[in-house]
Amino acid sequence: MKIETRRLQLRQFIPDDADDLYRIYNHLDLFQYMSNEKPLLRDQTRLLIYEFIENWQQHNFGVWAVIEKKHKKLIGHCGFKFLENTKEIQMGYLLLKSHWGRGLGTEAAEAVLKYGFEVAKLKRIVAIAKPENIASLRVMQKVGMKYEKNAYYYNNNVVYYCLTREAYQSNITYLKNRKKKENYATLTLAST
Repeated sequence: MKIETRRLQLRQFIPDDADDLYRIYNHLDLFQYMSNEKPLLRDQTRLLIYEFIENWQQHNFGVWAVIEKKHKKLIGHCGFKFLENTKEIQMGYLLLKSHWGRGLGTEAAEAVLKYGFEVAKLKRIVAIAKPENIASLRVMQKVGMKYEKNAYYYNNNVVYYCLTREAYQSNITYLKNRKKKENYATLTLAST
């Protein structure tokens, strides 16, 4: 399953992505916002990719590799997994710092939410971030997620946001109007 937006291609991870993902996960600017206490080793990154692949096979959802179309480079990931010790579906996203501040996180998050609600038929999607991660909180707000509570997951105090299918559906008109204003293309889904 691939997703195309105006500037991004989201596709499932493949084992050959391990070196690029390793470099992304070990970029020091990202660590202040991640739950990992230390950088991932190469073998841990390979295992993570296999977890991403397995999640797709078992649940029909998972984490996509985010490719910037212009340069055809892996710049991060965005997608779904189960929130720690729950059956809740968590949306997460991570981009290299060099790609922050351009709306790419929001573009990717909107695309995966569309997949989650319209294709995977999820009823509720949550997202969490450390309170100091203002950029991530803004992405959650821009895609229509609502604050629910402060919580503790992955050994961190986090802010917990949620979006239900009903709220997403009532928010579609708003998002379409905003996309026209910001000149975002419509999402295209393609099977692989």
